[in-house]
Formats: sequence, structure tokens, C-alpha cells
Amino acid sequence: MKRREREETRHEDEREKNLANWIPKTEIGKKVRAGEITKIEEIFEKNKSILEPEIIDSLLELEEKMVDFKKTTRVTRAGRQFSFRAAVLVGNKNGFVGLGTAKDKERWPAIRKATKKAKLNISKIRRGCGSWECTCGLGHSVPFRVTGKASSVKVTLIPAPKGTGLVAGDNIKEVLQFAGITDVWVKSFGSTSTKLNFVLATLDALKQTTKMKASNEIIKKDEQQR
Repeated sequence: MKRREREETRHEDEREKNLANWIPKTEIGKKVRAGEITKIEEIFEKNKSILEPEIIDSLLELEEKMVDFKKTTRVTRAGRQFSFRAAVLVGNKNGFVGLGTAKDKERWPAIRKATKKAKLNISKIRRGCGSWECTCGLGHSVPFRVTGKASSVKVTLIPAPKGTGLVAGDNIKEVLQFAGITDVWVKSFGSTSTKLNFVLATLDALKQTTKMKASNEIIKKDEQQR
């Protein structure tokens, strides 16, 4: 626990230091820095691209977790060249989640690059109470059945009543927790050894909640939950 607290403190210190030294280069970044934009929903509603990770740090309190880390090898004429590949998951456990992957010759630079990419890849997730067994009207599950794919892996998320919990494997459960979903049934297909593909497929399924056309009833419930 102490180690985790130290890491959280270090991340918070780095975040505050980066924000203090941040000089925005984009129009959105300048508006965020000036306080003209105070909510990330304003950016998503206008369908604007986020090109600076500091924008996310200014508007959201995120948690970070490394979900995959591997040492890779490339054979060249000069011999074998080693590098590290990191995959970092970020989310605020309240409807926003993102994943970033990056490579570098050193361990920590690879993790930092992946974290920045994860912030730039952050997505808004629509949550709801889509189970016919539950009428609480709270955003604890997915609003309807969705399916995501990544390579040979396929993940289907099915709305579950409140109190069910996350009926899923550990790889999938982490993504759902970071997105703020507490109750869902999951069906998954594919190779269990490809952990990263399960994470990507779950993220793809969550993104379908905003891409798919929702009924007027679901939209009304979504507005009530905000």
C-alpha cells in the first residue's frame, strides 16, 4: 500500500509540474489554459481533436495502469537490437477511458510515451441501465449489447442488473473499472495469451456505445444521469 501511495504522489507531482510549465500550442490548449474551457465534454461535443496531453490533465483526474509490458527484439545487420513495448490504460472511472502503446530502448521512456498516447486516445463512454431486470435508471452498466474486435479476439458486453458485478476475466475487468462500469456480463472469444488484444477489443466494444444510434428512451435516461 505504501508503495502505491508513493507512486500516486509521484504521478501527482509530475502532473502538477508539467501543468505549471505547460505552454499551449493549439487553440484548444490556449482556451483550456485561459479557463475558457472547463469541461472536457465541451471538446467532445464540438468533435475537436486533442493534440496535447496537458489538456486532459487539466480537465480530468485520471488513474493510470500498465496493462502490458514486453521486451522486443529486432535482428539487423549490426546484430540484435532490444527495445521495450509498454501499454498503459488511463481512465477517470466516470465515463472516460483510453489506451496508449509505445516503444523505446529504455523502460521508463516507453512507459511515459505510452501514457501520453493514452491521454490523447481517451474516449467518452456512454453508460446506462440497459438490463430488463433492472429499472434503477443509473449509469452502472452498458445501455445495450455491444461487441468489439481486435485481431482474432472478440468481446461482447451485455447489460446486467445492479449488484451483478463484473462477470469477466481480469484483462477485461480492468478496462471496465477504469471506464466506470460496475455491472456487466461478458462473452469473449479468442486466444487467452493475447492480453493486449482483449484490452483493445473491450475498448472497441465500449466505443460502440457512442457510435451506435440510441433510442429516444436511452438518450433521455442518459441526460437524466448527467
